[in-house]
Amino acid sequence: MDGKILYEGEYLNGVYNGKGKEYDEKGNLIFEGEYSKGLKWNGKGKEYDEDNILFEGEYLNGKKWNG
Repeated sequence: MDGKILYEGEYLNGVYNGKGKEYDEKGNLIFEGEYSKGLKWNGKGKEYDEDNILFEGEYLNGKKWNG
């Protein structure tokens, strides 16, 4: 990886929208779940730290909401 966050998933009008995965600069999965209108972590998802699930539940505008 080149030191950038990588997103893999669905887009709508050039922004993250739908199901996707986000990786850190080392290529480690840090989030998988739903995105909405370019907002990261919006809806159901899982947050990871080196393959361990840190949180699984609902996110609202990038913040943990319900888990």
